[in-house]
Formats: sequence, C-alpha cells, structure tokens
Amino acid sequence: MATTAAAPLIRVHRETVWSQAVAAAILVAFLVGAPFVLYPIFLMKALCFALFACAFNLLIGYVGLVSFGHALYFGWASYLCAYAAKSWGLPPELAVLIGTATAAGLGAIAGGVAIRRQGIYFAMITLALAQMMYLVALRVKLTGGEDGIQAVPRGHLFGVFDLNNEMTMYVFVLVIVLAAFFLIYRVINSPFGEVLKAIRENEQRAISLGYKTDRYKLVAFVLSATLAGLAGSLKALVFQLASLTDVHWTMSGEVVLITLVGGLGTIFGPVVGAFFIIALENYLAPFGQWVLVIQGAIFVFCVLVFRRGIVGELAYWLRVQL
Repeated sequence: MATTAAAPLIRVHRETVWSQAVAAAILVAFLVGAPFVLYPIFLMKALCFALFACAFNLLIGYVGLVSFGHALYFGWASYLCAYAAKSWGLPPELAVLIGTATAAGLGAIAGGVAIRRQGIYFAMITLALAQMMYLVALRVKLTGGEDGIQAVPRGHLFGVFDLNNEMTMYVFVLVIVLAAFFLIYRVINSPFGEVLKAIRENEQRAISLGYKTDRYKLVAFVLSATLAGLAGSLKALVFQLASLTDVHWTMSGEVVLITLVGGLGTIFGPVVGAFFIIALENYLAPFGQWVLVIQGAIFVFCVLVFRRGIVGELAYWLRVQL
C-alpha cells in the first residue's frame, strides 16, 4: 500500500525534473543564440538583474523572508568592484571577487542583526540598514558621491581575454550567471534547501524537530546577499559604472517587482521577470518618468490578478491541463 501511495508522488517528481530540464535547455539555447539577434548590452543587463532576482527569490521564495534592502549588497558590491578595477588596477576576475566578498561580509553583518526578527520587523530592519549605507555611499570619497565611479576598465580576463569586446564580455557574464543559477538550483534541491522550505511553511515545527532555524536562515541570507553582490559586480563591469542608483531603495523595489512578475518561489520565474521588466524599461524609455507609473500598475495587477507570476501561472495551467 505504501508503495502504491508513493507512486503518484514519484511520477510527479520525475515530471517536474523532466520539465525543469527541458526549460533549462530552452533557456540556455536562447541565451547562446540571443547575442546574434539582440543587443549584447541589453542581454547582459537582463542577465545581471536575473541573477539579482534569483538571489532575492532564494530568500523570499524559499525561506519566506522579505528583504527590502537587497540594494545594499548589489550596490556596494558594484562600488567595490569598480573601485578595485579602476583605482587598484586589479584584473576583472579579482575585482568581481572583491565586490562579491564585500556583499558577503555586509550580508553577514546585516543578517546577524535582522535574522532574529520576523515579518514586517525583519523587512524594516533590512530597509533601515540599506538606507543607512545609502547615506554613507552619498558621503564617502570612495564611491564618488553623486558622480559615482565612472569609466571603470573591464580589463583582460586572466590576462588573456579582452572584455572590451562585447561578445567576450557577454560570454563571461553568461558563464558566471549560469554557474550561479546552477548553484541556486542545487541549494534549493539539497537537504539544506528542504529545511529552508520547512522553515518557510512552519518554523515552529522545524524548531520542534531540532533544527536551529536561525542558523539556517542566516546562511541563506548571506548566500542571497553574496549572489546579489555578484550580480552588482558584473553590472559595474558591463556598464563601466557604479552609481547611487545601485544602492537606492528603488533598486530593492525593482528586484521585488521582477521576482513577483516572474513568479515567486519558482526556479525560472526571476529570469523571465528580469527579461520582461528590462525589456519594458528599454521600450518605454521615451515615456520618461511614466515608466515608473507603468511598472507600478504592473505590480498592482500581478498582486491582485496574476498572483503566481508569469512562470507560476504557466506551470499551474500545465498541471491543470495534464
């Protein structure tokens, strides 16, 4: 009887794995062929924000923690990467590592402060810390203040590959983003990821089973901050610029919008959401500040009507049809 009862679950799991593999293959094929059709800078921007959204989704979608301050890690990693490349003359691989390590350190500090709080209190602490560091970025000499750090050199990867070539830079960004995406996938589907999902569903039950939930949440928080920092570091090299926009609270709001539009708690949702929102921003650029109004309308629409997001609704429709 137990074997018979487990059979449907095994079949559903196999179908899920198969569908994810097919979706991943389609995504990789699209990203490999896209630069021959679309503008590489647009694609690299979308990839950076896709990684940023995936990092955020790891925290909110699989742990249930809502952070309103993820621009802190994205922006300060961007600053340190740009500063290391321009002022210290470091190669791009080391500059990206320094930016990512900066985000990891900030994530550990912020996580240590905020992780013991829940709900709106956790969200407000993350927002307060991000705004505090925004004011620091506005004042200190390292960041360049309102001018930011401009003309950041891309350099030569490992002293060989010239990243000033758009296609070379695109391949560099694509490889790193795909590797980070695979890491997130493995974390989600590991025993550690299953504990995170249990904490999301019922933290008190997880505690009663003997799990030290604060430690699990802190590790997830730091990992999310680190990956967000990796996205910020890549963005600084792609645009050769690190600015106050990267650490402003609106950047935290944008990653929330991307995640919700794509599909909260889904594997590919943040990627789809990032391409959708970035494309929308590009095509609606002539409307100026009205872009923010349109984004707000999309956000409201998704919350009220399209609650599962693009990928979430598509997956639900396929399940119903099958």
